Amino acid sequence: MKMFLKLLMNTAFITAMFVNVSLAQAELSADELVKRTADEVLSAIKSDKDIQAGDQKKIFALAEEKILPNFDFDRVCRMVLGKNWRSATPEQQAAFQKEFRTLLLRTYATALGKYKDQVIEYKPMRAEAGAKNVSVKTQILQSGGQPITVDYSLVKAENGWKVYDIVIESVSLVTNYRSQFSSEIRQNGIDSLNKKLADKNKASGV
Repeated sequence: MKMFLKLLMNTAFITAMFVNVSLAQAELSADELVKRTADEVLSAIKSDKDIQAGDQKKIFALAEEKILPNFDFDRVCRMVLGKNWRSATPEQQAAFQKEFRTLLLRTYATALGKYKDQVIEYKPMRAEAGAKNVSVKTQILQSGGQPITVDYSLVKAENGWKVYDIVIESVSLVTNYRSQFSSEIRQNGIDSLNKKLADKNKASGV
């Protein structure tokens, strides 16, 4: 998990694709959506000197508005908890969703604050006609460093494409969180996991 989070923080603008989807954008293919929305959000970051200076209020607001609404959040939570989702009570599920959403908000807000003029290279998308699940493959080009591979897994929803996983250098967000959380649940139960997430979120001031 630590390796994944380090990769995430060092590739700040991988979050840029998660902007709100307009009706026009909902008709775009998954790869077109990734490129257009990334361009829009990176432009917003470049033009906001407060965000560049580390204004936490603006950074968190940007992450809240532009990033999280474009996850298939229910799917992400179910995948992250796996079998533990099915055995959790509705109250435990709701508590997990609340705290995990805040965890993602903190993660992506931190990433947005670390944008340093990297460049995204988009790979040709290969998907069958009518496919409901696709992968959009990109590379992050950074001065003085090796390119970093970032793949986005998207599912077709009623209002357009939604993201349900990010794979950075073959390391999956969902797989990493599932491994970490299942260990805690196995040892101490889901209520303990929810409390630890809540404590960390509270300590961060979100």
